[in-house]
Amino acid sequence: MAALIDQLQVCDSLRMYNTLVERCFTDYADSFKRKNLDKQDKNRVRRCAEKFLKHSMRAELRFAELN
Repeated sequence: MAALIDQLQVCDSLRMYNTLVERCFTDYADSFKRKNLDKQDKNRVRRCAEKFLKHSMRAELRFAELN
């Protein structure tokens, strides 16, 4: 049973990471003229990631309070 829970947590973490990358990168990185992102794109992607992670942590805390 513990192995199943661990596997589900890993899958959930990977799903969250993939969602984060897809959402922030596709929404905020709009210049593909160079190999690297420019400073403005990096800042936008970083802010998006921070907001997403803060939201996820708040939701996790609320869920823990209810259980």
